[in-house]
Amino acid sequence: MARAQIRRSFFWKVSLIAGLGGILYGFDMGIIAAALIFVRETFSLSTRMEEWVVSSVLVGAMVGALAGGSIADRIGRRSTLVWGGAIFIAGSLLAPASQNPATLIVARALLGLAIGFTSVTAPVYVSELAPPRSRGMLIGLYQFALTLGIAFADLAGYLLAAHHAWRLMFGMGAVPALLFVVLLLTLPESPRWLFAQNRLSEAQSVLVSFTDEAGVELLVKDIRSGLEIKLERRWSALWSPAVRKSLLIAVGFTVLQQITGINTIIYYGPRIFSLAGIASNKNAIFATLLVAIINVLATIIALVLVDRIGRKPLLYAGVSGMTASLFLLAYSFHSPAAFGASPGTIATICLMVYITCFAFSMGPIAWILVSEVFPLRLRGRGVAAATLGSGASNFIVSLTFLSLIKVTGNAGTFIIYGFFCIVTLVFVRFIVPETKGRALESISSGHSVAAS
Repeated sequence: MARAQIRRSFFWKVSLIAGLGGILYGFDMGIIAAALIFVRETFSLSTRMEEWVVSSVLVGAMVGALAGGSIADRIGRRSTLVWGGAIFIAGSLLAPASQNPATLIVARALLGLAIGFTSVTAPVYVSELAPPRSRGMLIGLYQFALTLGIAFADLAGYLLAAHHAWRLMFGMGAVPALLFVVLLLTLPESPRWLFAQNRLSEAQSVLVSFTDEAGVELLVKDIRSGLEIKLERRWSALWSPAVRKSLLIAVGFTVLQQITGINTIIYYGPRIFSLAGIASNKNAIFATLLVAIINVLATIIALVLVDRIGRKPLLYAGVSGMTASLFLLAYSFHSPAAFGASPGTIATICLMVYITCFAFSMGPIAWILVSEVFPLRLRGRGVAAATLGSGASNFIVSLTFLSLIKVTGNAGTFIIYGFFCIVTLVFVRFIVPETKGRALESISSGHSVAAS
């Protein structure tokens, strides 16, 4: 592969369009932070109903992940992404038309279904087209796009906050969804998936479109070696000895990604800043926007370094920083006078450090690993299982965050998330493999997924 002449423009085009899926994911996840303030006022929501409006998107995401893996393996990566884009459009139009909380919950669940489809399929699609030496960066672009989507959502929320225009906040998501579908129609199917379907001439035509003769020969050799691993396309095959370790890595890491608390900031950022003493809704939304911008900028660090220094060094640094910032945030809530500054300032600094460390480590690397560790025949289902685990844990965290604060207090809640960061460090040390620069087929073979 190192001697093949790869047409980089093709990979950037693929990553750009797949990245639009990340923008949609981030926007529809992030827009609730600002919109919820005004949805709560419009419908006089209780705390429990607020949690359901936020969390309904995750129920849809779990269903979408479960269905999306099988669909991506059955009808193809590109076709699954097109269906996801169409559902994004439907949800983005229904949400602003909602006249009651039930309709809004259904709309959010539809958006979650689309998120499930695209979050399963887009990283797989990119991983199956990318050369090993730049695969981490190209898959990481999906996470970078996701952070951009969150930042766009927070910016829209900030600009529209004065008008209480939560319906327009939701409706804006239809524009990138339409662009996503239109651009997808210009891309080919994954050649690895085509080979798995015995559509050999179509697969070779795709390979010829982005590499030279030597590249085609090397890719075909790698793909065929991967297909020699005889695995049935069933969910139960994920528990087979050849795949079980991959499943542990993927599901375990994506669950830990969520239970370290990242989406409490994405969904409830303004509420957290209000708890810390920022009284104005607009100022709380602005503080959340600052955190989102930091999230975007810090993700660039991962894009630059993930294929140079590897996955695990970034994880050690990032998760350690997350741990320290969460414990400091908890202490600032417990003893605000100890710092000689307003709790709002301390909270903002801690959350910026936390999001920075997450953005260059767990954020992108989770989806890089998930897309790398499974064998070709089960890659769609494997990524779906990891996405389902991520969605389920995300759902639990988002549904319980406000209730957890009531029970354990502000400090206790963030101590719990900090403890799970420590668990993550142990998991990275003993379970997560280093996959930098390795061919997909070598990573997913049963003997080569041991931690290093």
